[in-house]
Amino acid sequence: MPKSLLTVGLLLFILPSFLFSQKPRARDLGIPFTGETGPLNAITDVAGVEVGHSTIIRGTGENKVGEGPVRTGVTAIFPRGKEGKFNPVYANWYSLNGNGEMTGTTWVTESGFLETPIMITNTNSVGVVRDAVLKWFVETDWYKGEDWWYTYPVVAETYDGFLNDIYGFHVKEEHVSEAITNAKNGPVAEGNVGGGTGMMCLGFKGGIGTSSRIITMGSETYTLGALVQSNFGSKRNLTIAGVPVGMELLDTLNYVFNAPPQSRRQEGDGSIIVIVATDAPLLPHQLKRIAQRIPLGIGVVGGRGSNGSGDIFLAFSTANSNAFSREPGTESVETLSNDRITPLFEATVQAVEEAIINAMVAAETMEGINGNKAYGLPHDLLIKVLKKYNRISE
Repeated sequence: MPKSLLTVGLLLFILPSFLFSQKPRARDLGIPFTGETGPLNAITDVAGVEVGHSTIIRGTGENKVGEGPVRTGVTAIFPRGKEGKFNPVYANWYSLNGNGEMTGTTWVTESGFLETPIMITNTNSVGVVRDAVLKWFVETDWYKGEDWWYTYPVVAETYDGFLNDIYGFHVKEEHVSEAITNAKNGPVAEGNVGGGTGMMCLGFKGGIGTSSRIITMGSETYTLGALVQSNFGSKRNLTIAGVPVGMELLDTLNYVFNAPPQSRRQEGDGSIIVIVATDAPLLPHQLKRIAQRIPLGIGVVGGRGSNGSGDIFLAFSTANSNAFSREPGTESVETLSNDRITPLFEATVQAVEEAIINAMVAAETMEGINGNKAYGLPHDLLIKVLKKYNRISE
């Protein structure tokens, strides 16, 4: 066999394990977006960033608190990877509506640094995840021999109690360890995975989604990526590629709540956590400006920052690896001028928009506690609607 044919054969043998294990993404359906993506179209296009999930799915039928059904999990994001251990990055955060939680943010604002991985889970599991991360720090010598170091893990949440036995407290230390162990660069699993397992979004099933953008400024090229845990919004506001998809599908595949928990849930309630990473050299006050642009991307797809929604965001930069130092003297850092930052604002809006739609495209119909059901966004009907509005060619 010629060497070239042998090479092709080997590639065909190797590639399916990657290509065919990936769920369809928004661009695979022909949905048009603005901006150039990185090779993976994921937050892991930013060099050094690692993402891992732990997904817990078991049981069906009537909810028995403490037994299930269970539809939840944990997602871990390491800005510089877990092998490098303690190596803080410049960061900042912003809340559009504070009906939610992201621990550790007071010190992020005060210090300008993110010193820990970012963990995302369900509302009632923030405490156990935080404690498990602290234990993991001790076991792995995260602080490189300094046992006196104070630390404030960053743990964020959204509420999955309509599909998950959230008061059964099913996230345990081993699930946190699993998410951390699974953290790696490369493609990021989306949809019903990790912290996004039991989430719902804009009238359909939601979850984890990601996207990235390449920004060229003269001779310099930067990467910006976003990861979302989407659990927000009203179906009537769902907008994709400028098309009122939610209104077109308003009477199609609505949530089924056979016996929801007692709550005061209003239409549009929910939450979204967004993490933005970039290798562009930005200082903490500039990263605050990046975080403040995240709601614009959420608004494009139909988010309105409802009263009952926790919309909390964090942005960090992997540049300036020497910025954090405890040595005497000074350190020199690089930064973009504010006059050059607008393309990064635009990339943020674009990546957040696409990440949310990627989450919805990847998410599959899920039945949870008491037969409650969230339907996956129907690809065939979505394509039909987009064709009707001439956003996809026949």
